[in-house]
Amino acid sequence: MSRLFRQVDVFTAVPYLGNPLAVVHDADGLSTEAMQRFASWTNLSETTFLLAPDGEADYQVRIFTPTRELPFAGHPTLGSCHAWLEAGGRPRQAAVVTQQCGAGLVAIRTGEDGLAFAAPPLVHSGPVDDDLAERVAAVLGISSDEVVDLQWADNGPGWIAVLLASADAVLAIRPQPGDLDVGVAGPHPPGGPAEFEVRAFFPGNGVMYEDPVTGSFNASLAEWLLSTGRAQAPYVARQGTALDRNGLVRITQDADGQVWVGGSVVTCVSGAVDL
Repeated sequence: MSRLFRQVDVFTAVPYLGNPLAVVHDADGLSTEAMQRFASWTNLSETTFLLAPDGEADYQVRIFTPTRELPFAGHPTLGSCHAWLEAGGRPRQAAVVTQQCGAGLVAIRTGEDGLAFAAPPLVHSGPVDDDLAERVAAVLGISSDEVVDLQWADNGPGWIAVLLASADAVLAIRPQPGDLDVGVAGPHPPGGPAEFEVRAFFPGNGVMYEDPVTGSFNASLAEWLLSTGRAQAPYVARQGTALDRNGLVRITQDADGQVWVGGSVVTCVSGAVDL
């Protein structure tokens, strides 16, 4: 069966400088096995499938890496919403799209600056024990003395957030083999290209892979930085520099304290796929 297909680039207004995402429209009737097989074939960090919602959401999305399904992920949320709107989707509530995913309902705001999703609550926060902190430093290929602070910042994928002294220190990281999901941030000097430089690493096949731009980690990182006074909203984080990308993540916070994670999305490929 032929289904509408898009490949979009997330957290960039310039094609091929962000994080790519494959989106299959009208995926109702596809089995989980078929979805996983296609996601493995695209070999992107995530592939999503848009389905009819079960309840009051505007659409339902299922999110797959090449090896497993995820309950939530940030850049697939923005990319899927962009694809749904571009295909003619109309939200029930003006300027707010409600997405249904494995983690529940996610609100996505639309505006002139692009899309922004409401950061989900953390499922695991707080201090990291000393033994784990040593493992984190080893995975990053740095000494423990170089770590300004770290803590659990897990909103689903399992992130541990690490703060270093500077953006240059973040860019100097050369990750070593490990089995942890680790995100790192360091401040740029005033007048720099962004407030923070961010990198995110995850394990696979005995090595650590780097994600070009990571919505879920930037969401949990923002909650940590804002709550500890290390950042003030709004701010911009840059990610992907080490991979020759230029992802820009916009962090805002509303009067109720809700953190929003936003960015631009562009469509790079559109057509149909036989599934």
